[in-house]
Amino acid sequence: MKHVLLVGAGHAHAWLLAALAQTPIRGVRITLVSPYPRQIYSAMLPGVIAGHYRRSEAEFDVAGLAERAYAGFLPGEVVRLDADRRVATLADGRSLAYDIASLNAGSRTDLSVPGAAEFALPVKPFERLLERLRVISRVAIAGGLASGAELAMALAYRGGAITLYSEATALPPRLTERIERALRKRRVDYRPGMRIDALEPGPVVVAARARQQFDLVLWATGAAPLPWLANSGLALDERGFVQVDQGLRSTSHPEVFAVGDCAAIGEAKSGVHAVRHGRVLEQNLRNLLLGWPMQQYAPQPRALFILTCGRRYAIAARGNWSSEGFSVWWWKNWIDRRWMAYLAGKKKAPSVGTEKKR
Repeated sequence: MKHVLLVGAGHAHAWLLAALAQTPIRGVRITLVSPYPRQIYSAMLPGVIAGHYRRSEAEFDVAGLAERAYAGFLPGEVVRLDADRRVATLADGRSLAYDIASLNAGSRTDLSVPGAAEFALPVKPFERLLERLRVISRVAIAGGLASGAELAMALAYRGGAITLYSEATALPPRLTERIERALRKRRVDYRPGMRIDALEPGPVVVAARARQQFDLVLWATGAAPLPWLANSGLALDERGFVQVDQGLRSTSHPEVFAVGDCAAIGEAKSGVHAVRHGRVLEQNLRNLLLGWPMQQYAPQPRALFILTCGRRYAIAARGNWSSEGFSVWWWKNWIDRRWMAYLAGKKKAPSVGTEKKR
């Protein structure tokens, strides 16, 4: 009996498991390795911070989802992968051999700025972030406009004094104007084009000649690859993410799929794309086991983008189109709740959900 190892419970694997719960794969053993038995859905995180959702409403039952998909759930974290030997090693020393593996373990926050690793709180994992945000006062956020704005406005809505440092943005000008206007309206101290050069004890933010102390510095900058990929033997791109073919399989080890943030696919790292990866992954896992041809994944340069603005108000964009208002928030709320109901086995497969760019 072949053993399929799923590493991580990101959007793509969540979709895969929900689909397998409806139409199981017979004659294989599936194991899911993920750190938490319950996991926060990232698209609803700003709503939890702002107080619009209870934490329980934004969490999905990873262990229960695996059980419904006839997969074994193993709480833990992969820290080493030997792709040539087909063995994964967990943080507690356990080893798992596999015939087929799928990596949806996400990414880590880039903490290369001097002092960031010591004095900043990375946004991921979200579970740790929420524990630290019980008391909100003076908070600095380092991140791109899209990655930091939602957090900034959610925290400002809770009454915090928030400063957002954003070095650059690749968003369309009209969308950038909408987000900047929303930040100013919600009294976020937005500092466009200002890079944090270093962090010092305090924590103190050093940006060019300016120095300012905060109670907490959140780090929401770009994604960096997981460190264990470097020695995995898998072919990687120049940044260290897994190179995949059009079937979402490793270009060096075709028995390994890579999806979501840990894969180099040629599109923005976002939940919308990761859910689309999950659709193709489900089909291609079945195809691989049956010896059938792979379905090809077509990268999508334009994806739906919805950014919440603290209160029940949101900005939506796709390509050159954008809109905003209370109705956009309720639209996003409907999409997110439908996705959570799908993961709970209460709804049929939804259309692709929403997620900000990472």
